[in-house]
Amino acid sequence: MTRLPALRTASAACLLLALALPAAAQDPHLRASEPAPAPIASPVAVPLDAATLAALPRQPVTARVHDAELACEGIPLMALLRASGAVPEGALRSAHLGRYVLVDARDGYRVLFSLAELDPGTGNREAWLVDRCAGAALDDKDGPLRLLVPGDTRAARSVRQVEAINVVVAP
Repeated sequence: MTRLPALRTASAACLLLALALPAAAQDPHLRASEPAPAPIASPVAVPLDAATLAALPRQPVTARVHDAELACEGIPLMALLRASGAVPEGALRSAHLGRYVLVDARDGYRVLFSLAELDPGTGNREAWLVDRCAGAALDDKDGPLRLLVPGDTRAARSVRQVEAINVVVAP
């Protein structure tokens, strides 16, 4: 008969917990993760027209590509992604960490980067979209746009003849 008070106490605790759960589920501070964000458009085509590129600050960049040191001029890829609205300003969070950047070349070559890899606050991998090297505009063999990734050990993601950049939500 001494087990009866303990059983009543346990039942009362379960009842209180059951009543508290709906309130906890509605309070975002008591959740393990944030509520699901609004859907993100995918793919987002990044404009590569002359007006968009001219509006961004140009910077010099050097990279080693196939045993040659290139001295070029262009814009940081992340600046282009943010200016075009494909990537939000500030630190990437939640759903944006599951997105990637797909770069397509005229000859069918393709490379990708995770968006988190390019984000200065996460991976901080620098990639540049350039249109001039050695003081001259890129020729048809390499241009009119080229992607350079100076920090890559091998230049496999330094894409010649860039014709499209898309930001995509990973499946």
